[in-house]
Amino acid sequence: MIDRQFEPDQLPADAAALLEELGAPPRLVAHLRLVHDVALRLLAEWGEVLGADAEEVRYGAATHDIGKVLHPEELSAPGSLHEEAGRALLLARGVPPGRARFAGTHASWTLPGISTEELLVSLADKVWKGRRQADLEDLVTERLAAARGVPRWEAFLELDDLLAALAQDADARLAHQASFPLPAR
Repeated sequence: MIDRQFEPDQLPADAAALLEELGAPPRLVAHLRLVHDVALRLLAEWGEVLGADAEEVRYGAATHDIGKVLHPEELSAPGSLHEEAGRALLLARGVPPGRARFAGTHASWTLPGISTEELLVSLADKVWKGRRQADLEDLVTERLAAARGVPRWEAFLELDDLLAALAQDADARLAHQASFPLPAR
C-alpha cells in the first residue's frame, strides 16, 4: 500500500473524463496523476511569481503523455511518437491548441518561444522520477531569476532545493506507477 503522502491529487475533471473516454491504460493514468501532482507542487512554489497560468499547467501535466493511448509501447520503452500523436488527438477532440500544445512540447523545452507553462510541465515530467535535466533547469532558473529580480545563482539555489526535495520521493512515485499494469500486447 502506498503511503498517503504519495497518493497523487485527482486530475482536472475534463482531462480525467477524456482519459476515461479514450480507455487510457491504468499505468498511463497513474503516470499523469504523478506528474500532475509534482506540477502542483511547482505551481505552489513559483506559479504566482512566474506569472504562470495554473490551469494551463494543470491541464498540460494531466495530458502531456496522452498520445501513449495510441502508442502504448512507449509506456515501457523510450519513444517520441506519442508527442505529436497526443497533440493531434487532443486537437481532434476539440481541445484548444493552447492546451493541446503540452502533449507535443513536453520533451522539447529548447524550442524558440517555449512558455513558462511548458517549462513547468517539462520540469514536472522529469523530476517526478528524480531525474535532473541541467538545460531545462537552466531555462527555469533564468525565468525565476528575472521574475524575482535576483542573481541566477540565488534562483538556482532555490530551484535546486525544491527539486532535491521532490526527487527524494521519486522511488515511492516510481513504485506507485509500477503497481499499475501495462496494457496487454
